[in-house]
Amino acid sequence: MSRYAVLLRGVNVGGNNKVPMARLRELAAEVGYTDVATYVQSGNLVLTAETKKPAEVERAVAKAIHDDLGLEIPVMVRDRDELAAALAANPLADIVENPAWMHISFLASQPPADKLKLLDRSEFEPERFEFGDRCMYLWFPGGSGRSKLAGAPWDRRLGVRGTARNVRTVAALLDMLDPPAA
Repeated sequence: MSRYAVLLRGVNVGGNNKVPMARLRELAAEVGYTDVATYVQSGNLVLTAETKKPAEVERAVAKAIHDDLGLEIPVMVRDRDELAAALAANPLADIVENPAWMHISFLASQPPADKLKLLDRSEFEPERFEFGDRCMYLWFPGGSGRSKLAGAPWDRRLGVRGTARNVRTVAALLDMLDPPAA
């Protein structure tokens, strides 16, 4: 059995892609997952699965959402070790004053090197970004609301889809991935 954080992209934002968290928990249970829980309303799900293959969980959750709600929602899955490693490896952690302004975008795969070479970090200053293992670290010193960095078309620029969470949410999901109390 494995515990996973399931991250849905772009749900319940601005009235679009409405996925009720209660229904999301039900769908995950119907697919066969156990110890299912959600965190806030933005598509964060924690569950236990028999499979050791996160890609199987991604496909199953995306299919269940599509079949039930008619939505095509990108899904990223990470286990506890991957979430912990992403938090620990944050190359911008020492400059972060407000954790709400530090986000980690979890990517479907590592961006191609040729795409990374085309990025101009000065375009977003004083905002900053760095890359890790299948993730991108985004720092918004003035918040993400009017951020050029937050609004950039990263899927197109990187050739890889992703979904971002602030570090507080990532830490909360990490805590939720601990085995349920017996």
